[in-house]
Amino acid sequence: MLARAVTHALVGLEPRRVDVEAHVRDGLPGFAIVGLADRACQEARERVRSGISAAELSFPDGRITVNLAPAELRKEGSGFDLPIALALLAASQQLPRSALERTAAVGELALDGRLRRVGGVLAVAEGARRLGVERLLCPGDCAREAALAGVDAIPIHHLAEAVAFLRGELELEPEPPLVSNGNGAAAAADLAEVRGQERARRALELAAAGAHNVLLGGPPGTGKTMLARRLPGILPPLDSEAALEVTRIHSVAGIVDEEQPLVSRAPFRAPHHSASTAAIVGGGPRLRPGEASLAHRGVLLLDELAEFHRPVLEALRQPLEDGFVSVSRAAGRIVFPARFQLVATMNLCPCGGRGDPAARCSCSAQRLARYRDKLSRALLDRFDLVLAMPRVRGEELAAAPSESSAAVGSRVSAARERLATRPPSRDSEADALLRRAADSLHLSGRGYARVGRVARTIAALAGSDSVHPEHVAEALSYRSPDELANV
Repeated sequence: MLARAVTHALVGLEPRRVDVEAHVRDGLPGFAIVGLADRACQEARERVRSGISAAELSFPDGRITVNLAPAELRKEGSGFDLPIALALLAASQQLPRSALERTAAVGELALDGRLRRVGGVLAVAEGARRLGVERLLCPGDCAREAALAGVDAIPIHHLAEAVAFLRGELELEPEPPLVSNGNGAAAAADLAEVRGQERARRALELAAAGAHNVLLGGPPGTGKTMLARRLPGILPPLDSEAALEVTRIHSVAGIVDEEQPLVSRAPFRAPHHSASTAAIVGGGPRLRPGEASLAHRGVLLLDELAEFHRPVLEALRQPLEDGFVSVSRAAGRIVFPARFQLVATMNLCPCGGRGDPAARCSCSAQRLARYRDKLSRALLDRFDLVLAMPRVRGEELAAAPSESSAAVGSRVSAARERLATRPPSRDSEADALLRRAADSLHLSGRGYARVGRVARTIAALAGSDSVHPEHVAEALSYRSPDELANV
């Protein structure tokens, strides 16, 4: 007897339909899974056998063959357990085969028949919706996530529940669509906690308003990391389309919150400087999104920029320009979205004494040269705002709290709306100043364009309809401070 269930495999972020075909025939007992299944998928044989027994159902006798079609598509992970079990039960006439015709399924089986959550359920649900499938059977922990795709997500906690539901013996209501945004609370880190550093605070506001990349340099203890971690708190919430896009990436990575799956705040990622290239830009044996993609529509913080391996930093050049990461392998090419804001911090020398009037740099010329060689000119050219942060004075540390993130965030939202609807244009004097600066400061074509973008953001924050020379002058002041000229 032959039966078929429907599920999806993930290729990057894209769901591909997989037909789970189960055939039970007379012969010596055996259980084979074919169709380019990885080890986790092959091990479904034992989980399915134990899960069916735990649900007080009969495991089919005879020769069992499960085919995951199409055969040339690699199947990875444990999410095929539930559709394999349902197809087997239908093939052994313990389920009506017609019930599986309008149903997709995904989930991992425990040995006692319970269903465990798996990654990528949102993408699988979107694939089911595109196929016109009426409903998706999924683990109860993943039902809210699946409901975001607009399908009837049926929460299943045990294999016996799924069987009873498909037999018509049990009524299960689909998970209602999520109304409120998840992760919608304001960021805990507030700009009011930062004392002094008014110029750096201004740069952070510009970065938030215009989605600019920022490099903060300076001696240790000047507040570089503290300030960088407060950028997400002044960014506006994501719109519904962007929130669903970000949630899809996080779902594939398996880091979606069970209770509030929708990611409506700009994501913030801060990997350690020992991270590999695959960890940052994506890839690896299973081709999963990296930190750059997990920061899509949000902020990627590289603390101690010069401590990262140079190949890791150079790999970021493409996504910084194109907004996506292209991972190519012999079997094909996968594209992960990666349109993020890069915020980096670094000391001005390995010992940290450079740029601090109260300390003396002990680095040799060779050590400084090695430190500088970690950062290519091409990478530094991709930062819109570059500034050195001085040590904060005692009277600034003892001052009252400064402006809060909420107040700054309201200005940022207004500036973003202005840039989206009626962006300011440069007047003739501003154009002339920018042309002269391009020659005198030896700006590259990219640098010229980025100064123009920053000047437009400054004008939008000021509520101006035109970009004036003073806006261009401020944008130029963030391009190459003397303290970072040789870094």
